Amino acid sequence: MALHRRPKPQSRARVTVLTATAAAAVALTSQAANAAPKPTKSEVKAKVDKLYEEAERATNQYDGAKEKQEKLQKEIGLIQDKVARDQDELNELRTGIGSMASAQYRSGGIDPSIQLLLSADPDDYLDKASTLESLSAQQLESLKKVQRKQRQLAQQRAAATQKLEDLADTRTELGKKKKEIQAKLSKAQKLLNSLTAAERQEIADAEDRASRTAAERVDLGNEVAASPFGAAALNAAATQIGKPYSRGGTGPSSYDCSGLTQWAYAQAGVHISRVTYTQVNDGTHIGMSALKPGDLVFFNNTEHVGLYAGNNQVLHAPYPGAYVRYESMSTIGSFQFGVRVAG
Repeated sequence: MALHRRPKPQSRARVTVLTATAAAAVALTSQAANAAPKPTKSEVKAKVDKLYEEAERATNQYDGAKEKQEKLQKEIGLIQDKVARDQDELNELRTGIGSMASAQYRSGGIDPSIQLLLSADPDDYLDKASTLESLSAQQLESLKKVQRKQRQLAQQRAAATQKLEDLADTRTELGKKKKEIQAKLSKAQKLLNSLTAAERQEIADAEDRASRTAAERVDLGNEVAASPFGAAALNAAATQIGKPYSRGGTGPSSYDCSGLTQWAYAQAGVHISRVTYTQVNDGTHIGMSALKPGDLVFFNNTEHVGLYAGNNQVLHAPYPGAYVRYESMSTIGSFQFGVRVAG
């Protein structure tokens, strides 16, 4: 009779390993099933374009705060210079009053009114001084000069203090906006890095083709410029094609959108303000049908600006990583209005 042996039981360690392996396989399968599909090239580009738009909004706010900071610094410097000059004048006035006191002392004693002046605030004293017959007209006028100068100094110092507080707030705002811009640009770059090198090149090639097509359409348009200086500004901007976009760039090596338009008009001998929020007020608002080459054109709630080049094309500095180029109005964003700059 044959002997039947019981199957040898698997070791506990082997069972544990197999169980863990099976569990891991199930988990990976579940994660793969639940994982979001990789975004397509067009989806990534749309997200990146949105981030660039948000970064540009923050950049405009940063540029505005930067401009305010520079203005405040100049105003504070002027006030401080004025305070120093007025303080010198006040010291001279006090020296004059001191001389009067010395003369009185030498002639037999200091007049009580002068003594009081030297030891108390003239502002408080002057209210009573006019009733004192012992004060001569010259002494009274000297007191009035001291009073006026002290009031001027108090006002100037208060103004300087307020502007210094505004400057501190502005610097805080600059720091916040800088971080916001950097965060959005970093996120956009991370999205771009999720694409393959070939996909990124395809996007760049498509933008190059679109820019060449836009330039050809400009040549075909043959439209009359809005004004001689509008034509000059557009021609100046055209010499900058290929220059890189950079946040805060005002030329001539790189530009942001409003930096390019300001620079172009400066070459035409016309000063316009620095940021989009103020450039909207640098001329007359016009609709799309009235646009002529050289007009400013605003997009995306006036966050972006370019120069109308004719035939529905715009010459502008688009966004980080891009360069000054022609582009169809239909691909830039939501058109707001044009501005015809007054020379």
